[in-house]
Amino acid sequence: MTDASAYDVAVVGAGPAGLAAALSLAQQGLRVAAIGAPPPRRDTRTAALFGGSVTLLENLGLAAVCRTAGEPVYGIRIVDDMGALLRAPEVTFTASEAGLDRLGFNIPNAALVDAMRMQAMAVPTLSLIDVAVTQVVPAADGVALHLASGSVLSARLVVGADGRQSICRQAAGISARTWGYEQSAVACTFSHQRPHGGISTEFHRPAGPFTVVPSPDNASSLVWVERPSTAEALAALPEPDFRAALEERLQGLLGSVGDIGPRAVFPLSGLSAEVAGRNRIALVGEAVHVIPPIGAQGLNLGLRDAACLADCVADARAAGGDIGAPDVLDAYGRMRRTDIASRIWGVDILNRTLLSEAPPVQALRGLGLHLLKSIGPVRRLAIREGLAPSFLAPRLMQPGVQKADA
Repeated sequence: MTDASAYDVAVVGAGPAGLAAALSLAQQGLRVAAIGAPPPRRDTRTAALFGGSVTLLENLGLAAVCRTAGEPVYGIRIVDDMGALLRAPEVTFTASEAGLDRLGFNIPNAALVDAMRMQAMAVPTLSLIDVAVTQVVPAADGVALHLASGSVLSARLVVGADGRQSICRQAAGISARTWGYEQSAVACTFSHQRPHGGISTEFHRPAGPFTVVPSPDNASSLVWVERPSTAEALAALPEPDFRAALEERLQGLLGSVGDIGPRAVFPLSGLSAEVAGRNRIALVGEAVHVIPPIGAQGLNLGLRDAACLADCVADARAAGGDIGAPDVLDAYGRMRRTDIASRIWGVDILNRTLLSEAPPVQALRGLGLHLLKSIGPVRRLAIREGLAPSFLAPRLMQPGVQKADA
């Protein structure tokens, strides 16, 4: 593979999970292409990134984006707002309980992608190709990628980071189970009178969670889950009316609401791929798993995909093997199986307990919150496992793998 259009790895997808995979693999000296058309509009959402994800950014030379664009998250508060006669206790998980300075950072997706792209431009073996991929054709010795520009590239390994409608997943012959929820999320950022104190608050409501996450400059990011028709109606309200509805739902938590950023509506759905890799194609991010925005698990899960794939490829190279071989993809799939399945299952169950009106289900959910509030070891275990699974520690998510940027 010596011609200019041939790469060791081609990453299809221009989002954070794909760029993290590209940077992680290029760090090994591999010739990597990160391919994908820029999104039609700038992403206004944020992502709460926890310990392992922050360490990955540091090891990829991206520590500065946490400090300059992110807001520290020191705790997570859960408030029962189900309206039942018996209200479950409010529970707060703090970083100090787990012996941490902070749980993580809430970072705007656009700022994260911008920082990743800037870092990618500084890596000699990593090429950014801002063109859509129209066709992916795997073969025994490599994969051909047809671009919208008319060019054709080849790679020994393709990383599919191209979202829930992944053409890489289809080309690999990997099936996926999908499901929907009668829910949509309204997302935006807003300023407010009272300081958030670095605490993310999640109100558990019959229509789904209503979550505010700390953002810089006395602002918070909002993910407001409702029935689809209600979410669309909220997003279409004039700003004064939306502000009044938001203040009512916040119950005085952050005082009066100020400026409100652009609002977007996202239908909630789920996806689980049959396997994480096949036919020289490895899947990361929403190409392999999609979960509702509960507990800030989605992008953290995708970044663990990138770090685990880097481990598997590094091990194959150290053994003198083929980085796109079936045994490498099988190892990657085994490494990701339990983490992905447990997060999908946990988030799905929690979401469905909010939607269920059955008294036994509500009683069990309330009992769980009572246990979390009253039993310290259980609460600390929930904090640790919520941040990252204890059974998984990919090398790039361990401190000190590479010196962070200043």
